[in-house]
Amino acid sequence: MKPIKLHDAHEEFKNYLKQNNRSTSTVIAYGKDIEQLVGFLQELERNHVHEVTKEDIEAFLARMSKEGYTPKSISRKINSTRTFYRFLKINEYITDDPSLLVSHPKYQLAPPRILTPTEYRALRDAAHNDPRMYAIIELLLQTGIRIGELAALKLSDVQKDNLHIAPFEKHEERTVPLNKRAKEALDRYMEVRPKVSDDHLFVTKSGKPFLIRNIRTAIERYFRLAEIKDAKVNDLRHTFVAHHLRHGVSLVLLSKVLGHKRLSTTERYLQFVSDRGKESTSLTEL
Repeated sequence: MKPIKLHDAHEEFKNYLKQNNRSTSTVIAYGKDIEQLVGFLQELERNHVHEVTKEDIEAFLARMSKEGYTPKSISRKINSTRTFYRFLKINEYITDDPSLLVSHPKYQLAPPRILTPTEYRALRDAAHNDPRMYAIIELLLQTGIRIGELAALKLSDVQKDNLHIAPFEKHEERTVPLNKRAKEALDRYMEVRPKVSDDHLFVTKSGKPFLIRNIRTAIERYFRLAEIKDAKVNDLRHTFVAHHLRHGVSLVLLSKVLGHKRLSTTERYLQFVSDRGKESTSLTEL
């Protein structure tokens, strides 16, 4: 065992996540979780990682609960802590892993928010005079791609009837069909897209890539304008899935289009769609 201080272990852990190609959001989330854990442990006058006990970790989680964190958030912090401890063990900074003795709190996953036809039509109407945002909303609705995949799209990824999705974080490369609505929205946007050297599909007025956080903020603004309550960007993907399940689209086809690694991830939506239609092998428009 090689003794290491908590603060130093935290810094090495963040570098480890980056070097192992973990997503930016994962690096930030796990880094913040372990920063909170380390801060709490230092209050207990724990200086080295091998001094930490199961009771110390449970006391940290109890503090989080007292401060208003939900069971789901606490469960995520346990996952972060276990990943941290796996890193410590791999590097021989500890011999025993107290995080494995800590139990996850029980909680139920909230059902996905699925927009009604009235809601996503209102969203379209709200963004109609903004060709860039209209195209973004239409692409998310008609293809089910992730917001990170959308932000990474290059001009060359738009093909005649398909959209090429490059490998993104740990998601594999794939091809997604483009329907008439999506193509029309993209054509309208391309007429006004700034003539710049950057080859990202979606760019700002100054010609820089339209970043994920800015796309998210813009879509949330249109949710408000359309008076759609309690909706987030990922709900457009949920809506895509639910729509196609209702129209009987093959689970295998849908899973491939969505880029799900496991068919079970797609199957999970079936419990939220009561009116599944006759089996179909083609996608439809929303």
